[in-house]
Amino acid sequence: MSSLKELQWGHVPSPKVRGSRLLMAALLRGASALLARLAASLASEPAVARSDPRVEFHAEAGAPEGALYVDGHLIGWLPGVSRL
Repeated sequence: MSSLKELQWGHVPSPKVRGSRLLMAALLRGASALLARLAASLASEPAVARSDPRVEFHAEAGAPEGALYVDGHLIGWLPGVSRL
């Protein structure tokens, strides 16, 4: 003798909870589509031509000894180096 019985795995959300989940899912899918279009448009823009980085080295009096800068940002110090 066999009988068919529906099995439920876990808690079944109420219709109100189910509706809010569907709304959130729709909002997330819409946001995802918008971000995908934005990423595609940014990827298709031509790359901005970049010049070579500007490297500066300071070892004269009054400047931090051996300071190495790239594009105006301090990268580090080269101790004991007085010329490049």
